[in-house]
Amino acid sequence: MKKKITIILAVIVMATAVFAYTFYRKIYHKNVLETTSIYIPTDTDFDGLVKIITPYLSNQKSFIWVAEKKNYSNKIRAGKFRITEGMNNDELVNHLRGGKQETVTLTFNNQDDFKKLAGRVASQIEADSTSLLKAMQDEDFLKNNGFSQGTALAMYIPNSYDFYWNTNAENFRSKMLSEYNRFWNDSRRNQAKQQNLNPVQVNTLASIVQKETAVVSERRRVAGLYLNRLKDFWPLQADPTIIYALKEKYGQDKEFKRVLNKDLNIDSPYNTYVNFGLPPGPIGMPDISSIDAVLNPEQHKYYYMCASVDQIGHHKFAKTLKEHNVNASAYQKWVSQQGINR
Repeated sequence: MKKKITIILAVIVMATAVFAYTFYRKIYHKNVLETTSIYIPTDTDFDGLVKIITPYLSNQKSFIWVAEKKNYSNKIRAGKFRITEGMNNDELVNHLRGGKQETVTLTFNNQDDFKKLAGRVASQIEADSTSLLKAMQDEDFLKNNGFSQGTALAMYIPNSYDFYWNTNAENFRSKMLSEYNRFWNDSRRNQAKQQNLNPVQVNTLASIVQKETAVVSERRRVAGLYLNRLKDFWPLQADPTIIYALKEKYGQDKEFKRVLNKDLNIDSPYNTYVNFGLPPGPIGMPDISSIDAVLNPEQHKYYYMCASVDQIGHHKFAKTLKEHNVNASAYQKWVSQQGINR
């Protein structure tokens, strides 16, 4: 009898041990196969979450069991999450349920219109390009923050920014406004005042400078030239503004490599050959080097510039019309030799 009892007790102990070990394995056994990042979209349900994470698990059923026991199935958080090889189910569920996201580094540069900017941003965070475009062009937001449809692009300073992946369009826009205000600190605003410009006007002139030259070392000189013209009440006569006006009239997909004399009379507020002062807003998205070039222009007496035929991509600068005509004649001759008609 005692032997039977001993056997029964042994069986019970063994069964209990096996049962406990089974539970232990479900909870604490390594289950994540590799270190990677997973993306959980907003409003993902538990079935959707399981589909997302299963490729990175050695045992799907044990994860589901632990997730349900810890009530994670009703507390799913959206975002980008870093999971590491060897995580057990307890660690994994706690990590996901705790909402400990990793950020994404969002970058953009030289996106010349909102459609391109929205597409670029949408490729890096959850918000889609349609919602981003709508938020960027929202009339009430622009009016409340001192922008218009023509100047709103100036609010977006090309750089790298940290965001949570599941950022929506409105929150993206709000952060960009905060970054704009941070960029335009007292120091930069004072530099702008020294040029008799406000931040949007600086951005507008910087967009022209950037379109004029891709050579960063030239930008302070180009900025100084246009500021000389503004201060002496000359028209800017900037070819990039004519190209911008042509694209507005004939379509953004049109390519204009050369500005013709007939183009200089185009009816547009962006025509800086017939209108004095700056155009209504930026003609593109200048990077920080172009903005700083306007804030810290080279001091000189140049009023004219022309593309160089000796150093392609660079420019020749002149103080008098006579000097400029010599440079312009050489350039026009070179262009004709290249067969560039438009």
